[in-house]
Amino acid sequence: MNESQIQFSDRKSEIDLHQLQELLNVSAFWAKGRSIEDLGIAIANSEPVISVCLGDRLIGFARATSDGIYRATIWDVVIHPEYQSNGLGSNLVKTVLSHPRIRWVERVYLMTTHQQGFYEKIGFQPNTTTTMVLYNLAHLAFLPATEDQLQESLGG
Repeated sequence: MNESQIQFSDRKSEIDLHQLQELLNVSAFWAKGRSIEDLGIAIANSEPVISVCLGDRLIGFARATSDGIYRATIWDVVIHPEYQSNGLGSNLVKTVLSHPRIRWVERVYLMTTHQQGFYEKIGFQPNTTTTMVLYNLAHLAFLPATEDQLQESLGG
């Protein structure tokens, strides 16, 4: 692999969603089967979104969400298996962390099930005190079911 041909980009508009779907299907057991539409929504609502390309081929991807000052979360860090173990993953995460939207955030979180050692080498620390999850919010009885009910509950 010629490293001079590898390009990191933060331009969302250049991401081929079909290539991203394929990359996730091949590289991430936790992201298999995501739809093109849902990937587009996730990208639109994330900043930064970083892609790694070798020529026209998408070989890496990561995205983050943040309030820009207190908290950020890194999501969907993937490198195609053919290109792993040569520093691309570390460079990808460091690129996300150095982005102006993330750089000065007080705490950056990420969820991982099998790669703790990889992230610890970058500087992440295990954090057992903040892991909670609420699944499938749309189906909870206490949430407003329609946009009108949501507006009413927000005082609008």
